[in-house]
Amino acid sequence: MSAAMTLASCVGATQEATQEAGEVIGRSDIRIENGRMTPEALWAMGRIGSVTPSPDGKQIAYTVSYYSVPQNKSNTEIFVMNADGTNNRQVTLSSWNENQPVWIKGGKKLAFLCNESGTSQVWEMSLDGTGRRQLTRYEGNIEGFAFSPDEKRLLFIAQVKTVKSTKDKYPDLDKASGIIVSDLMYKHWDEWTTTAPHPFVADFDGAGISNVKDILEGEPYESPMKPFGGIEQLAWSPDGKEIAYTCRKKTGLEYALSTNSDIYIYNMESGASRNITEDNKGYDTNPQYSPDGRYIAWQSMERDGYESDLNRLFIMNLETGEKSFLSQAFPSNVDGFIWNNDSKSIYFTGVWHGTSQIYHIDLAEPRQIGQVTRGLHDYASIALCGNSLIATRHSMSQADEIYAVEELDSKPIPACASLPNPHQTYSSTNNVEDVFPIKQLTTENQSIYAQIETGRVEGRWIKTTDGKDMLTWIIYPPQFDPKKKYPTLLYCEGGPQSPLSQFWSYRWNFQMMAANDYIVVAPCRRGMPGFGTEWNEAISGDYGGQCMKDLLTAIDEVSKEPFVDKEHLGCVGASFGGFTVYWMAGHHDKRFKAFIAHDGIFNMEMQYLETEEKWFANWDMGGAYWEKNNATAQRTFANSPHRFVDKWDTPILCIHGEKDYRILANQAMAAFDAAKLRGIPAELLIFPDENHWVLQPQNGVLWQRTFFEWLEKWLK
Repeated sequence: MSAAMTLASCVGATQEATQEAGEVIGRSDIRIENGRMTPEALWAMGRIGSVTPSPDGKQIAYTVSYYSVPQNKSNTEIFVMNADGTNNRQVTLSSWNENQPVWIKGGKKLAFLCNESGTSQVWEMSLDGTGRRQLTRYEGNIEGFAFSPDEKRLLFIAQVKTVKSTKDKYPDLDKASGIIVSDLMYKHWDEWTTTAPHPFVADFDGAGISNVKDILEGEPYESPMKPFGGIEQLAWSPDGKEIAYTCRKKTGLEYALSTNSDIYIYNMESGASRNITEDNKGYDTNPQYSPDGRYIAWQSMERDGYESDLNRLFIMNLETGEKSFLSQAFPSNVDGFIWNNDSKSIYFTGVWHGTSQIYHIDLAEPRQIGQVTRGLHDYASIALCGNSLIATRHSMSQADEIYAVEELDSKPIPACASLPNPHQTYSSTNNVEDVFPIKQLTTENQSIYAQIETGRVEGRWIKTTDGKDMLTWIIYPPQFDPKKKYPTLLYCEGGPQSPLSQFWSYRWNFQMMAANDYIVVAPCRRGMPGFGTEWNEAISGDYGGQCMKDLLTAIDEVSKEPFVDKEHLGCVGASFGGFTVYWMAGHHDKRFKAFIAHDGIFNMEMQYLETEEKWFANWDMGGAYWEKNNATAQRTFANSPHRFVDKWDTPILCIHGEKDYRILANQAMAAFDAAKLRGIPAELLIFPDENHWVLQPQNGVLWQRTFFEWLEKWLK
């Protein structure tokens, strides 16, 4: 923490708050002994968050979150740098969380969220961190905010109570802990459902807010939508007369069975809302007005009940009402987008063949999509900064850093023109060139990278049992020696329909696995976006089918290499990957010597009833297990891993969080009990205070240590 403390001179008045609040969590001065990635090194990394260019395009504000394993907590700080990466300085230094910076007052001030007052409120400060002032004193926590273009109003997100508590019903039982449930969606992700986020709008005079109004007053709906929606699901019109918001106006059973959300436009003068996507029955989210106010764009899925449908980019002419499917020529999902300053084109990110790149689409020529970036990495958030794009970028070998994509006045190459040949390999040591000049602006974790050696990442195309080409990532140990034999891990991706692209994970970290001298085989099996709709949808209703054949094909093919120790193969994964591990345990024909399943489905019949989002179970499983005439559902449930425990013969580690309401922890407990009753070596790691992920530093380190101790025991 000493490195962070040396920055105290940059933040002026923040020091007093720091002294009152306790020890600051900042950059770590960790020393790595053996040149290999460790759990402690992962948790010592600063994690770049939101990135916001100034209105004049000359500066960039961004956040970094730091973690302390001894304190078992994190803290988020704000940085400001010039648009070319120079003069990078930390402008907050306290034990409070400061996040979501927004440029206000002509770029002379930064507004941000901070919990210094005891709740999360909007504050402002000068660009050197001085002059901190609280702007809102709302009764609850403010979770996100956006000023109107003229900064005379503030749009913000806060929770409202939507479900009566036991105490509300029986005031004399104020100490009773029982929860009375009368409808579905009584739990969601990791919480009992008692509140909903609502958008509020208030007048702002430069120093505070007044005349606060709940846009959804009296309505029990969510906007933005849980569990992950934020301010990106709301948008001001350029003239400040309207607010577009995302909402699924359903509750209870209807909410649990449907993904049908819509884009509503709220009129500031009349207070009325109109639904502009009522004709579409799937997800409509994340509206953005064009800078000239003529259009509104949003992301749209077509089919109700299918959360992994093709995510399309739609626009609507606000004068004529005409809508168009703008990204129709792009064969994959639009994951994020921004308008160009001229309102004539849009930049977006999307995954194709295992990497997430930036693309360009012209409203006048939507079928001629251009590719702005390429290479063995993923681009995440993007923002315009003058004539450049500012983006976060990561890979399997590097966490997020901020990059500038320059010279955008040049014409992008045709989309997907740089795709790798399906009969060749490509790797991190033989990468393709970017389309435009790319400049790295931050080096947040350079002190850690300088101390470690990473393994080579290779993309290899493998023929599947039905003659298709499947991309499979292979990650090699540092100082790989092809004359040696290495224990090898089959990594099973979750989702099930999430991309296995160049992601960086602080838990399922491929370089960490490689640093422990394992080869990692990570196949882009059936059911992943980035390879066309048919490939993506092949997994629905077929959990135990072709996707499993794909995974086995990948490990069998790579195992032909002389450097793979075929007698010491492991199989690991989380979520659907955890289901895969439980399924493989009964079908692997003695390929594997160790299994690790995290948050996986063991008993699909119980999963159908236990999970909170019933649309997911209905689509992926094909229906309910009691529908005896439903061939798809019957096939799916017949492939439930718990039905094949009699064939289990391999040591297994089961991991789960008890706050995981997507897949309940009793799934791991049942799998562990089954293994022990069968006399199979097994271990259970339960986190009472974690959800579908592992978010606390000490739990994260415990996860890594348990993971590698298990592999060490059975594969080495």
